[in-house]
Amino acid sequence: MKKTVGILAMFIAIIGFTSMTLAIGEFKFEKETHDFGSIPQNKPASFDFKFTNSGDAPIIINEVKPSCGCSVAEFTRTPVKPGESGTVTVTYNAAAKGPFTKQFTVKSNTKTPVKTLTVKGNVE
Repeated sequence: MKKTVGILAMFIAIIGFTSMTLAIGEFKFEKETHDFGSIPQNKPASFDFKFTNSGDAPIIINEVKPSCGCSVAEFTRTPVKPGESGTVTVTYNAAAKGPFTKQFTVKSNTKTPVKTLTVKGNVE
């Protein structure tokens, strides 16, 4: 009897763990690159990268890391449920004249756990 209960418990655990790994969140960004075009020097430029969770489980963003200290990012900190939307807002400080391309690394619990968003433009 103990053996049967043990085997049954193990079978239920395997099914439970398997079903948990199948449910995963997935980003669907409207766009992953934004071109600011020409922007004035010393006037920060911001853009909202909007996304929808097209997966089966909530998305939790752990971190959004800019490629340099000249940029910052804010993001939806609450879990984004399947079918719901969130944003990653990036700001470039535009202190130096000339063309720029900056990346933002988004780390999350999604199917693609590391995603890169890009902004570019020219500071005049």
